[in-house]
Amino acid sequence: MDGYRRLLWLLFLVSLTAASGASCPQMVRQITTPRPRALPPSPTLEQVIAVVNGNSSRIQSFASNYATITVAGYPTLRASLAMERPRRFRLLAETTLGGPEVDLGSNDELFWFWMRHDPQKAVYYCRHDQFAQSNARQLVPIAPADLAEALGLAEFDPSLPHQAPVTRSDGRLEVRTIRETDLGPSTRVTVIDPVTGWVLEQQTLDAAGQLVLSVVAGEHRIDPLSGLVMPKVVSIQCPPTRFAMTVNLGNVEINTLSADRATLWVMPPYPGTTRVDLADPNVRFSQTGRSSRFSR
Repeated sequence: MDGYRRLLWLLFLVSLTAASGASCPQMVRQITTPRPRALPPSPTLEQVIAVVNGNSSRIQSFASNYATITVAGYPTLRASLAMERPRRFRLLAETTLGGPEVDLGSNDELFWFWMRHDPQKAVYYCRHDQFAQSNARQLVPIAPADLAEALGLAEFDPSLPHQAPVTRSDGRLEVRTIRETDLGPSTRVTVIDPVTGWVLEQQTLDAAGQLVLSVVAGEHRIDPLSGLVMPKVVSIQCPPTRFAMTVNLGNVEINTLSADRATLWVMPPYPGTTRVDLADPNVRFSQTGRSSRFSR
């Protein structure tokens, strides 16, 4: 996978906020906050769902102005990010030398991204309801709505089939969930701390049982104002594309976004750029050798 497409993955994976996953747990220190007991020994599925959803469902928004994004082979990006349920988010990132590098956002209608060094000088966007049938799937094989769990807000959908929690050899609880997607059935493996009920890892397996996406969450922090819990550090891997990155969220503020932040959810105009609708059937993503480009 070439550098340009790696950065596109960075854009999508970082800003769609909320859950946790697996594969390389040594990259993230797991729990530093004192561990309040929320689950009984040998909890039932209903008890696990109640604890996990009871935390995540109460987090309606969060924001951080001191996040960092690290990808091997690229300078560390400083970032500010904000999220408001169900689909609003914004990530603005810059290098440590200063200057904007990345703008990724979503509102109720569509999502967009812009990169300073994109040779096409474009702002790419796609409506949420057109994503599954669009050429954007060539860049992001997982729907943005699914990735919205990737930074700390895991929830169990009670309408989906979940297996009863199993205690793993490391003492953690594991719950498997079958989900129907546009690409066929997939399995979500959720790993949970048996004491706190905090989600530590998630894996997404495709219909063939191959690992598609893995996330490890650590350094969980209890917000002193709300009492709600979010991880501080998230390690994300996509084995099919050999992509990996680490996001440090810094000190996240929970449920404090004010109404005057409405401009965060507006796709901005960037002088000298064109807007490219990824749902346009005439837009193609192509690769020649090590180069990547959008062409019309």
